[in-house]
Amino acid sequence: MATLAQEIESDNEKLWALSAEERMAWSIEHFDKSIFLSTSFGIQSAVMLHMATQAWPEIPVVFVDTGYLFPETYQFAEEMTERLNLNLKTYSALMTPARQEALYGKRWEDGKDGIEAYNLMNKVEPMNRAVKEMGTEAWLTGLRRSQSSSRENLDILVKQNQVIKVHPIIDWTDKDIYEYLTRHDLPYNPLWDEGYVSVGDWHSTSKLADVGSEELTRFGGVKRECGLHELSGQPDFQI
Repeated sequence: MATLAQEIESDNEKLWALSAEERMAWSIEHFDKSIFLSTSFGIQSAVMLHMATQAWPEIPVVFVDTGYLFPETYQFAEEMTERLNLNLKTYSALMTPARQEALYGKRWEDGKDGIEAYNLMNKVEPMNRAVKEMGTEAWLTGLRRSQSSSRENLDILVKQNQVIKVHPIIDWTDKDIYEYLTRHDLPYNPLWDEGYVSVGDWHSTSKLADVGSEELTRFGGVKRECGLHELSGQPDFQI
């Protein structure tokens, strides 16, 4: 009997020959709908939101809201939720931003350790809670190899602790993104027009022109990943 690692390797070989839309459909069928799509309502999020809901209109869409997103991101989230009739599941930290700052200060300003503690409370724990409450086996994301060095070797299917991460558009270029959005008359997050190429919390996101590289646009380059997409995971969490 094949091991899980062998099954993933075999499935990846098949998936590389398929289009992104076919990978999406395969994933929903293969995991028998025990799957959700995560979204940050970031710059290019409309691609995955549209592609996933075309394959399964009722797909659960998990949105981790830190409470520190740009006003434009919240507005974009409302627009896309209404336009695509999203089955949105919003998760947030168990402690409010105001309470966190009162007790711990602005941890995103405290170097790598502070950033990791902030991300653990505001991003990793809420996502882990979503996985547990929904009993999910697989998790769809819009990660792409071209986005950063930490993603350049990612496969389509990757095991991350207790779930399988699925990356249908992992090999897409910026041109592919643009063509999909144009073909389906979908918008970028409005912050794109202001010079942002990657968007997270307002306090730790920079415009590309201000830093010179996409990898440096988040957390000043101290960390590219927020914890959700690090394969080593966190010892206290399951995702």
